[in-house]
Amino acid sequence: VQLQACGGGLVQAGGSLRLSCAASGGTFGVSAVGWVRQGPGKERDLVAIISSSGGVTYYADSVKGRFTISRDNAWNTVYLQMNRLKPEDTAVYYCAKSRWARVANTKTSDVDSWGQGTQLTVSS
Repeated sequence: VQLQACGGGLVQAGGSLRLSCAASGGTFGVSAVGWVRQGPGKERDLVAIISSSGGVTYYADSVKGRFTISRDNAWNTVYLQMNRLKPEDTAVYYCAKSRWARVANTKTSDVDSWGQGTQLTVSS
């Protein structure tokens, strides 16, 4: 599966932005997909992930209540709506496909396809 993410940019704290990731080829529709971010000097962390059917989601504690992940299997696309952004959300955001359909206990080591990353910068 090839993943193409877009939608990053510069936004003020408190603002909103939506990331999109389009998939081509492979098994997008039967896999959980999500977003992983890597801040400056930090490791990659799972931000949000959604099951293959879209019925189950997981969010990192740091983004719960602010970010919403969704997917459209008809268009092989996954979205991340980010509201009430904070400077600590500044990172490169990667679209990621899991080798599994389920969400539970997903780790970054479960990712078998990565997008190219899109930069989000939140200014204070």
